Order: sequence, then structure tokens, then C-alpha cells
Amino acid sequence: MTTTGRLAGKIALVTGAGSGLGRASALRFAAEGAAVAVADLDPAAADSVTAEITAAGGHALPVTVDVTSDADSRRMIAATLGEFGCLDIVFANAGINGAGNAADTTEEEWDRVVAINLKGVWLTSKYALPHLIERRTGSIINQASMGGLIGLPGIFPYAAAKGGVIAMTKQMAVTYGPDNVRVNAICPGTIPTPLVYRSRVERGAAEPDADQAALDADAAARFPLRRLGTPDDLASIAVFLGSDEANWVTGGIYTVDGGRSAF
Repeated sequence: MTTTGRLAGKIALVTGAGSGLGRASALRFAAEGAAVAVADLDPAAADSVTAEITAAGGHALPVTVDVTSDADSRRMIAATLGEFGCLDIVFANAGINGAGNAADTTEEEWDRVVAINLKGVWLTSKYALPHLIERRTGSIINQASMGGLIGLPGIFPYAAAKGGVIAMTKQMAVTYGPDNVRVNAICPGTIPTPLVYRSRVERGAAEPDADQAALDADAAARFPLRRLGTPDDLASIAVFLGSDEANWVTGGIYTVDGGRSAF
């Protein structure tokens, strides 16, 4: 990976930054020159990524947050501004799986998945927006999913929440465009992470002791590029959307899925 300082001088906040796609994006943001608020529900995971950034010569702040909590979200933004003085990039990445179909999803599971994957994305931006509007600059990046764009079996509450993120992104882009605040969404396809492996088990697509590498190879054959994505594939798009290169880009729904949603 070659870095070019594309985010030099910027302040970024990444939720769900303790693992998976969030971790990769936080590390990449830092490598590109941004100071990063590393927000995660797991304080040990946030501390670990922060230490990794610091060891590489970057500046990072660990923040423990439950993105479904209004009070936590308010504190997260306050802590970021208190440490860095401003905020340029908000990457609302935190999310969970959501297995089931319309006839068998429980109300409890629906509420849990929608709270984290949809409400949490909203709350991540809610308290950042006044600051971004006042400064008349900023990039909000919402993590959606290929599952919010095309019909996929066994992920009903997840698909509903991610579809909501896509609609919310477009509405926010129209609303805050006059304030020079850009809002875009990323829709990744299958990128092997612990979250993806757990999802396979939860929706009955794999046994707990399944050979995940073999399943990855089988899944890759269904993608036009004949491979699955990597966390850095996702992070590269996030860097672009957070950078000045995307200054006239808002309301976009970016598929990072090896062409899978083109079918």
C-alpha cells in the first residue's frame, strides 16, 4: 500500500474502528496523514488500534461509544473536538449482522439490528453536524451494504437497515449540501472479516466449524472480478470520499463489491 498524505491536516472520526473494516479505515486514514478518533464499543479494541497508530507516528484518540446511545454519541463528538479542536471526516462504520427473513425475524432482533445499523449511523452525525455546518466544510461517510441495494436471502433486518442508510444518505446530502457538508455512502460486497464469518453461521449458510477459506473461494466465483474484497479496498474509497479530491462529490452511493450488484 502506497500512501500519499491525502488526508494531511484533517481530523477523522471512525466508529466501529476496533476491528474489521473500521480498523482498516482508521489505520489508513492515519497513514494518509489524518488524526483519528478511534471509536468502538470495546475499549480494549479502541486502545489497541490507537496504540498501533501512535506507534507508527500518528495521532489518535480512543473513544468508547455505544452508537445507539444519544448521550454516548454526544460525548463521542465532544471528546473528539476536545482533543483535536475540529472535525473534518465522520465515518459512521459501526454495524452488526442481522439474520432472518420477514416471517421469522423477532421484534427483538429487528430492534437490535435497526438500532445499531441505522439509528447508530444517524446519531454518529447528529452532534457532528452543527460543527461541520459552522465551519462550512466536512465529509460524512455512511457504511451501507450491497445488501441494501439488491435482494439477498436470509438478511432481512440487516437489508432493511442498510437500505435505510442509503435513503438517509441521499436526504442528508440534499439537506446539508448548501452548508458545504458532503454526505456519501459506501456499499461493500463480501469482504472476509469476522463479521462476515459470523453472518454465514447466523443465517444458516455455514456450520460453525466450516472451512471459511473454501467458502470464500466459492463466494468469489459469484463476483465478476472473481475475488472477494479486502478491508483496504473499502478503506481506499473512504480515503477518497474524505479527501479534497471528492470536494464536488455528495449524495453518492459507492458500490465496492467486485461488480456483484451489476447483475
